[in-house]
Amino acid sequence: MTRKTLMLLAAFGSLALLLGAFGFQALGYAPCKLCLWQRWPHGAAIAIGAFVLLLGPLTLLGLAGALAALTTAGIGTYHTGIERGWWPGPTSCTGGGNVLEGLSGSDMLSLDAPTGVVMCDEVAWSFAGLSMASWNVIFSLLLALIWLAALRQRDRD
Repeated sequence: MTRKTLMLLAAFGSLALLLGAFGFQALGYAPCKLCLWQRWPHGAAIAIGAFVLLLGPLTLLGLAGALAALTTAGIGTYHTGIERGWWPGPTSCTGGGNVLEGLSGSDMLSLDAPTGVVMCDEVAWSFAGLSMASWNVIFSLLLALIWLAALRQRDRD
């Protein structure tokens, strides 16, 4: 495969993962804060893929795509560790979820606040013993490998 094809394949992989996340959300699996954080690097990888189409398969774009994939894999690893109880997560979406530190009086009395907090330490869906965060790690690492494989290609199409 050419460098450009590999880069576009990796960007398309991020698009597929992001569409899958939105699909799960449409099915009623509301994302937690960390789930949302994992989406942003995929969005960046998709934008990088668009730049590959416009500018060609530049090395800098390949590095940026690999970094985006590794970033979402890192966030997913952090999230997986929280789900499995390996380390604590953000107090705003783990444990009892009722931490009031850092909230002002107006924040606590606001009627505009969301009524339900989606907990980051609860697994909403799993397959083969792995949560969505864990699957994101696996697929994102594979996408990072594709971005890096593109960088090893010498063609400049």
